[in-house]
Amino acid sequence: MLKGNLKFYVLTFILFAGVFSLGTKIAKVNHPVSSEEKTRLAGSLEKFEFLSNQRSNKCGLQATNFDSYPEDGSIQGSCCAAMEIKQYQKQIEELKKYSNISQIPEDPYDIPVSLAKELFEYQKNISLTEAQQKIYDEAMKMSHEGGPCCCRCWRWTAFEGQAKYLITKHNFSAEQIAELWDMEDGCGGGESTTEV
Repeated sequence: MLKGNLKFYVLTFILFAGVFSLGTKIAKVNHPVSSEEKTRLAGSLEKFEFLSNQRSNKCGLQATNFDSYPEDGSIQGSCCAAMEIKQYQKQIEELKKYSNISQIPEDPYDIPVSLAKELFEYQKNISLTEAQQKIYDEAMKMSHEGGPCCCRCWRWTAFEGQAKYLITKHNFSAEQIAELWDMEDGCGGGESTTEV
C-alpha cells in the first residue's frame, strides 16, 4: 500500500513539474517584448537608434584585429556615413530572403564576431576554380562598391570569404553575389550612396 501511494505521489509530482515547466516556456514565448529586446530586433526603430550610435565598425579595422575579440561580441554601427532609417530597413527586409543561410547576416550593421571569423576562414581556405573566379570577378564589376566593400577592410575580407562559400556551396551567380554585397553594405548613407 505504501509503495502504491509513493508511486502515485511521484507520478503526480512529475506530471505537475512537467505542466509547470510547459507553462513557464509558454509564458516566456508570449511575454511582451522589453525595450532591451527591441534593440535586438533587426530593422526596428529601436535597433536603428542603438546601432546608429555604435562605433565598433571602423574603416581601418582589419581581420587581424579580430584575433583578440570575444566570440560572443558584435561589430556594430556604420563605418563611413551616418545610417539612414529607410535604407537600413530596406536592407533588413531584402536580407530576409537569405535567412536560411547562416553565413549571411540578418543585419549589416550588427555582425557577430563569430560570423566574421567564420567568413575570414572561408576567405583563407576556399580556392575557386577558374570558372568560379570568373563569377567572383563579374560580381566585383557589378557591385555598387566595386567589390565586397568600399575599402579593403575587415568587411572586404569577410564578404570575399562569404562569396567564395556561396559560389562553391550554393552555386551563387555573379548577379546574386553583387546584389548581396549591396544589401550587406555597412558604410551608411541612403540610396544615393548605397544602392540595393
